[in-house]
Amino acid sequence: MKSKIRIAVLLIIAVAVVFSAACRGSKGIPAAAGSAGSGQAQAGQAKAEAKAQLYQCPMHPSYTSDKPGDCPICGMKLVPVKPEEEPAAAPAPKKKTMYRSTMMPNEVSDKPGKDSMGMDMVPFEVEESGAVSEVGGRIQIKLSAERQQLIGVKTAPVVSQPIHKLIKAVGRVDYAEPSLSLVNLKFDGWVEKLYVNATGRAVRKGEPLFDLYSPDLVEAQQEYLIALKAGATPGEASSLLKSAREKLRLWGVTDQQVEELGRSGGFKTTVTVYAPASGIVIEKNVVQGQKVMSGESLFKIADLSRVWIIGEVYEYELPFIKTGQAVQVSLSYYPGESFTGQISYIYPYLKPETRTNEVRIEAANPGLKFKPGMFANLEVHVDYGTRLTVPADAVLDAGTTKIAFVALADGYFEPREVKLGVRGEGVYEVLGGLREGENVVTAANFLVDSESSLKAALSRMTKAAAGEPKHD
Repeated sequence: MKSKIRIAVLLIIAVAVVFSAACRGSKGIPAAAGSAGSGQAQAGQAKAEAKAQLYQCPMHPSYTSDKPGDCPICGMKLVPVKPEEEPAAAPAPKKKTMYRSTMMPNEVSDKPGKDSMGMDMVPFEVEESGAVSEVGGRIQIKLSAERQQLIGVKTAPVVSQPIHKLIKAVGRVDYAEPSLSLVNLKFDGWVEKLYVNATGRAVRKGEPLFDLYSPDLVEAQQEYLIALKAGATPGEASSLLKSAREKLRLWGVTDQQVEELGRSGGFKTTVTVYAPASGIVIEKNVVQGQKVMSGESLFKIADLSRVWIIGEVYEYELPFIKTGQAVQVSLSYYPGESFTGQISYIYPYLKPETRTNEVRIEAANPGLKFKPGMFANLEVHVDYGTRLTVPADAVLDAGTTKIAFVALADGYFEPREVKLGVRGEGVYEVLGGLREGENVVTAANFLVDSESSLKAALSRMTKAAAGEPKHD
């Protein structure tokens, strides 16, 4: 009986084992197959994505990889490269095996060995890029159209056109020295009557200024009258008449006054002094009843129909200034009006305080609008003819060199060292470095320059780290 029970139990256990194995087979095999298929599909997709995606080190742009990871040079995480930033039709880069420290990624060598901590250096591959030409610490860069629009890049062509240089200066209005007249006497006397008694009054040539009594002049008139009466007899009387007449003339008595003296036959106690020229009385040093001495300046008269304008030109602009050049003159007191003058003289000395050279400009003074002491704005236009030109905004001053960025195809920008000539109105003359028809960056060129300089610096760092052996 007991043996039958044991046989039954064994049969039940065997059936349970077979049933359990069958269940595991029906569920496990399809699941294993499905899991393997899904893994293969995901791996294929990841492989395709990895193949299509390129990764780059943000600190060493020359290092690229088709797999995500860390930069072997600095250890930073690689970032995806945008498709538009990848160079089009670029030749496949060559790979070079380098060795770096596992503990100190900055230790790089082109030969296997140990690092400074005594650990074996591990190999890695880097791209051997072609020689990159630098211009003043700048290299060629590529910017996408969206990025150019974002930073506001603008270009303009290099063209041949007339160059006009505009020289601006400031001047002050002054009296024209040849138009100044002084009134003085060659004998002593007293002012009996003053006709012009105010400074600033306009006078005409021949207009009486004042009447003067002079004992010496009365005596000279008497001598002339005596000689005139004795002039009928030939001989010595004739020479005395000439001497008396010449004495009056030398003292400033006009021929008309002498003729009037001879007709009247009697001397005058006073003589009238007339204005020698037309103009404005700018100085008056006499009052009625005053005794005046010979040689003393009594009146100063200035003819203001023409004036001088003394302009100050910086020494570096002197080579462009010549006598005879036309000058446009404007006054802040008369906005919108322009006057024309001409350079008549360039003074042969420089002002050391301001490093400027004075030039004299002669100009007509219609309506007496130019008043001595006024300040005037001066413009001199210099024509150099037709030259090859580049916009002034396109030129970057890099110290001893001048840099311009040339826009190439596919969004590339190339730095060029340019040689410049004279500067015109908003343009430079091009002596070398650019060709006619090339487009240069005129706006946002400082941003382009910054990125180009940064890329050049990173490239030099990468080359230094990859090319300098750390161990033998």
